[in-house]
Amino acid sequence: MSQVSQETVLSGAPRILIYSTAVCPYCVAAKNFLKSKGLEWTEIRVDTDPAEREKMVALTRRTSVPQIFVGDTHLGGYDDMMALHRAGGFEPLLAGAA
Repeated sequence: MSQVSQETVLSGAPRILIYSTAVCPYCVAAKNFLKSKGLEWTEIRVDTDPAEREKMVALTRRTSVPQIFVGDTHLGGYDDMMALHRAGGFEPLLAGAA
C-alpha cells in the first residue's frame, strides 16, 4: 500500500499531501515539522509506486522528494516549506487565506 490516509486535525483546513520515499532525510524533517505543529498529512511513497512518482513529476515538474502540497498549493520541498514558514506564509495557507 503506497498511501496512508489521514485527516488534517484543523477543522476546515486544507489537506496536506507529501510525496516521499523511505530513506529521505528531508521527508523525515518535513513530517517532524508538521507533527510539531499538530498537523496530519497524507503520504504517498513514490519509491514503492512508479505510477505515483510519474504523477508527482507531472504535477510538480520536479523529481526530488519531498514534494509538499497544502490543498491545491504546491509548496515544493522541505526547504521551500520552511522558507514559507519563516516568512509567515505557512499558517495563513493552512487557514485557507492563500
